[in-house]
Amino acid sequence: MQFSPLFIASIALGGAIGAVSRYGVSALMGATLGHGFPWGTLTVNIVGSFLMGLLIELSALKLSLSPEMRAFLVTGFLGAFTTFSTFSLDVATLYERGNLGLSALYVAVSVCVGIAALFGAIALVRGVLQ
Repeated sequence: MQFSPLFIASIALGGAIGAVSRYGVSALMGATLGHGFPWGTLTVNIVGSFLMGLLIELSALKLSLSPEMRAFLVTGFLGAFTTFSTFSLDVATLYERGNLGLSALYVAVSVCVGIAALFGAIALVRGVLQ
């Protein structure tokens, strides 16, 4: 485990950019589709999963990322951009409002499409690079 100042700064900078990006996407989705459903969280979780798949597979097959760049992108940016804790709160909120079916649908779509996006990104990178 690394704790050098550059490594920690890489995570912090990536996290700041990821958090601001998450806010921007959530605000845009809310303004576009309304606030009755957590469209922003759903969007960042799916996009974040896809980006994670691209990044991990590209770094495994093609890129040689420094530990600081990997920390910036994976731990910092994507860690702050994706919002599983917010996802959990959204599920609980929908459930508490009595929207059991919508809550279950939100969980199923988030998990299944998010994982499918990650595998899709892996397949895309493999198709392009191999």
